[in-house]
Formats: sequence, structure tokens, C-alpha cells
Amino acid sequence: MNITDIRMRKVEKEGKMKAVASITIDDEFVVHDIKVIQGEKGLFIAMPSRQTPDGEYKDIAHPINSNTRISIQDKILSKYEDEYGGEAL
Repeated sequence: MNITDIRMRKVEKEGKMKAVASITIDDEFVVHDIKVIQGEKGLFIAMPSRQTPDGEYKDIAHPINSNTRISIQDKILSKYEDEYGGEAL
């Protein structure tokens, strides 16, 4: 699996969410609405999710293993820092 494109939209309002990313995988599949969030230990990503009727949030799309999650997160956060210079850190 290769991430062949990352598009970043900065969130202008104050809060923990800093940007929203879309990734293209192998020039064939796109995942939208990956959130870049400022946590207590730094930036991290949250995969696209929806709220269930009982108020719980469930991921719509997500990596199956931690190595893939880390790889996706590293690429998205690198793109975020390239575009915005880590200004939200």
C-alpha cells in the first residue's frame, strides 16, 4: 500500500482539531475526513467516524494493524508540518 497523495485542509477555528486530511492510496482509493488533532502528547490522527444512535463514535475506515496506522499517521503529520510549519504545536 502506497499513499500517493495527501490533501490537507486547515481548520481555522480554535480547538483541538487542527486540520482535515484526505489520502489517496495507490492512485486508486481515497479516504476523506482524517482529522489531525492536538492532544496532550502532541499531534495525532483520528480516522473518519460516525456517531451511532447511542452516542458512541465508530470508525468508518481504519487500518487493520498498528504498523499501517503509524505509517499513515507519520505521512499525514509530516505533510501537516510541511504545509503549516508546525504552527499549531
